[in-house]
Amino acid sequence: MEYIPAKSIVNRTKDPSWFGADYIMNIYRGCPHGCIYCDSRSDCYHNDGFDQVRVKEDALRIIRNDLAHKAKPGVVGTGSMSDPYNPFEQELLLTRRALTLLEAYGFGAAIATKSDLITRDIDVLTSIHRTMPVICKVTLTTCDGSLAAKVEPRAPSPARRLAAVEQMSRAGLFTGILMMPILPFLEDNSENIRAIVNRAADAGARFIYPAIGMTCRAGQREYFYQQLEERFPGQGLAERYRRRYGARYRCTSPRVRALWDVFEESCNRRGLLHSMGHIIAASRRGHGEEQLSLF
Repeated sequence: MEYIPAKSIVNRTKDPSWFGADYIMNIYRGCPHGCIYCDSRSDCYHNDGFDQVRVKEDALRIIRNDLAHKAKPGVVGTGSMSDPYNPFEQELLLTRRALTLLEAYGFGAAIATKSDLITRDIDVLTSIHRTMPVICKVTLTTCDGSLAAKVEPRAPSPARRLAAVEQMSRAGLFTGILMMPILPFLEDNSENIRAIVNRAADAGARFIYPAIGMTCRAGQREYFYQQLEERFPGQGLAERYRRRYGARYRCTSPRVRALWDVFEESCNRRGLLHSMGHIIAASRRGHGEEQLSLF
């Protein structure tokens, strides 16, 4: 395990509209899940060797000091650049201990992950939720295990992730799905959208937040195309992307309008929230106006 220096870890977020997070916290750098579409591989992040997990040195002391010096408590988001529940977390316990610091200093949590290891920390998350908002977001782009094994080769299976959603929902945590990215020409079909919505609802999810398409930037784009050619030989997927999107950043599905209608109808039928404003409002329900004014 390589340790890298850091001056601060809990920093003010540039976009508080993203699940109501006031701060962002990334203890790890890099991710072993091997997802072929991950935006964090982009050159702009200067994250060479992204598949290697590195840890920020003296992370817990830095997090404690960061929290102690915040003028106001709020919701701390984690999982934006690398999964906080990578396999090394099983032994290192850095994410778990960071959550206990959030609880001690009166902060909420908004976690994004592809790992069912998050269920280990249900006790801490439940304690935080007694006084502050907690949002648990589990990424799911397909319910097809064989397809997931190609596009997210080392991440826990969709079945394991859905089981984690069910376990957290039963524990009373505000839990839902990040349905992103939905890869054009691979996952952008009505059967996949309906399957995700129905399986999420069956597991007790409260919300699904979608992106019917993906993003592509320099560095990530080249890796993604190479992986398409290796994992889907003879299908010409990389060439289809090149022809349709060129060097665009946003690669929206050609079927986005029809699929959005399918998605919205399915969510409404199963009672799932899917607008960011409604998701944030629901996550804060039960927390007093005095607390909400801090956000």
